[in-house]
Amino acid sequence: MNFQVLAHRRHPANLAPISLKHEAFKSGSRNKRSRKSDYLTRRSTRLHCMRVRFGLVQRHCTTYPPPLITRSHWARFTHSNMSKEVNKFAHPFDKTRLEALLNRRFFYAPAFEIYGGVAGLYDYGPPGSSLQANIIAEWRKHFIIEDHMLELDTTIMTPASVFETSGHVARFADWMVKDTKTGDVLRADHLVKNVLEARLAGDREVRGLAAQPQKEDEKKKKKKVKNLAVQLADEKVKEYDTILAQLDNYSGPELGELCRKHGIRNPDTDNEVGEPQQFNLMFASSIGPTGQHPGYLRPETAQGHFLNFSRLLEFNNGRIPFASAQIGRSFRNEISPRAGLLRVREFTMGEIEHYVDPADKRHERFHEVRHIVLSLLDRHVQIQGSTELTRMTIGEAVDKGLVANETLGYFLARINLFLVNIGINPKRLRFRQHMANEMAHYATDCWDAEIENVSGWTECVGCADRAAYDLSVHSARTGHPLVVRQALKEPIITEKEVPEFNKKVLGKTLGRDAGLVQKIVWEMDEAQLLEFKGELAQGSAKLSAEGREITLTPELLSIERKTFKQSIREFTPNVIEPSFGFGRILYTLLEHSFWCREQDVERGVLSLPPVVAPTKVLIVPLSAKEEFEPLVQEVSTKLRKAGIFSRVDDSNTSIGKRYARNDELGTPFGVTLDFACIQNQTMTLRERDTTDQLIGPIDDVISVVTALVQGSMNWAEACQRLAVYDGVQAVD
Repeated sequence: MNFQVLAHRRHPANLAPISLKHEAFKSGSRNKRSRKSDYLTRRSTRLHCMRVRFGLVQRHCTTYPPPLITRSHWARFTHSNMSKEVNKFAHPFDKTRLEALLNRRFFYAPAFEIYGGVAGLYDYGPPGSSLQANIIAEWRKHFIIEDHMLELDTTIMTPASVFETSGHVARFADWMVKDTKTGDVLRADHLVKNVLEARLAGDREVRGLAAQPQKEDEKKKKKKVKNLAVQLADEKVKEYDTILAQLDNYSGPELGELCRKHGIRNPDTDNEVGEPQQFNLMFASSIGPTGQHPGYLRPETAQGHFLNFSRLLEFNNGRIPFASAQIGRSFRNEISPRAGLLRVREFTMGEIEHYVDPADKRHERFHEVRHIVLSLLDRHVQIQGSTELTRMTIGEAVDKGLVANETLGYFLARINLFLVNIGINPKRLRFRQHMANEMAHYATDCWDAEIENVSGWTECVGCADRAAYDLSVHSARTGHPLVVRQALKEPIITEKEVPEFNKKVLGKTLGRDAGLVQKIVWEMDEAQLLEFKGELAQGSAKLSAEGREITLTPELLSIERKTFKQSIREFTPNVIEPSFGFGRILYTLLEHSFWCREQDVERGVLSLPPVVAPTKVLIVPLSAKEEFEPLVQEVSTKLRKAGIFSRVDDSNTSIGKRYARNDELGTPFGVTLDFACIQNQTMTLRERDTTDQLIGPIDDVISVVTALVQGSMNWAEACQRLAVYDGVQAVD
């Protein structure tokens, strides 16, 4: 190109007018023999003048940007052009479009599909598997690495005796009801919820308050509860709202009463349902060929932590607090899994067991999260029939006693940070406290991180204070002490009343009752012993045993006050347990990330954060011609060495369609390679949501995209590092 720059100054403000002499800019003239001229004439003359003025295009320039333009001037120019805003809410959310995208791009699909499938079982495809793996990788960094947790991998198959001791065999169950005619089984609380919500939706529609219904195919419409547009009395609306707010607090018989009182039937058949019955959610099996060793597929990973507590404590040099963590598969035989990944029978979960002194539940890092603001729904608000959220810092919540202790509060704040970091909308995230009746049999307090999706609020993380329940019951059953023995800095001197038996005389006098008497006396507390001691001082004391009165004298028993020196404190630690369901988190993240281009509703986009996106960078050569192969390999290798997962799309379709296909996969960045790139060793960088593009030397672009993926740079900062790409590259 024969560009003649007549004036050029170091500072943009001092630039004199310029003129360009090039055949391509003459009116009506185009040199068709020159690919270079043809390439340039399709672009804006004004932008070319600006590029020449700033030294972006010079005949003999080999550096990028040219040395006459300082980095600060370059950054000021490029940043001023990046002001594009994206309207992600131009179209209402359409679940049908999202599900079609997830199915078409094989994020996940029903397992055993060609055999008709099995409800509640799903297979993850390439993008779904990568997305889940990236979420789990972030989870490991955020929790295990950040807090120096001890990682475990324990067995799935578990002897029945373990779950008998833990209480799961007797109490790990949901309430189900049966259709009185067809025998179809429904989960009782879900039936009540679906029917009442449908009635409320019909009421809102009659009152003119209902939102525009979403488009759904006819097959899916048949599966939904019929939405009857009938206006309800105001008192009935309030009653339904109260029931829904307290639904998790109802027992089985109470759910049955609700069905009778409000005429709740099977929505698929309109038949009545029977009384609620408990259904244990564990998959039963047997270990070995004889069938004499019953077992279960674990419904949680927690028991593997507790049974290895002694080894974990030893590994941690006998000190607490400490935490163990595990990622693995769990199984629950759900009654009616009808909500995709939100309710499945096999799933991946991550669980943390944080062991803490019951006398001191402070957390040494709580000060780091005191300022984190959470949306809280405590049990007192729910009991009043309300779902109004309270926004407050976790520090204030702990200080007021709303959250029981610092350790529980620390994990609630860390859970919030993790979910927001991977892309969950913080405005659709709340922490709900369990009410008394819904509390797990092992918990003394529990908060759920619930995320709102099109189906409502869904529990994705549970954070429970399990107290000393599990360690205590396993210790009692096995005789193996699951305790902490802690050397005291200073011995504790105590005095207490101690019974002393004259066993020889006691046996002769009381015979078989001697052992029973000793057991009763040893179980007395300090106050009872003092009272008994006073009676003995009067000559005799009477003791009730199995409906009989036994008289004891000072010859048989004496109670003396003794001094004890305690150098070791022995106690059973309490456990704070955050438990994550990765499948639920993954689905709600996909729902929160999905939107459609304002100009074309058919162009769906998943705005997944780079840190969890299945593919980080798409490499798009102009065509599949051989001359692009060396550059494609070079870029791919450099990205791989930088730890960035990339894909090459060299299909015959247009570049725009290739980018659109990968917008559906959530790929945050793309690089385009054309003929100018081969000669200039430059490369363009495209951002998914805005579709804006930057340009720079290949190594600079790779450096920037690496920082973007790792989260050490945002797009605005990237615009300071690279130039805006206006669709033109000079080719000498």
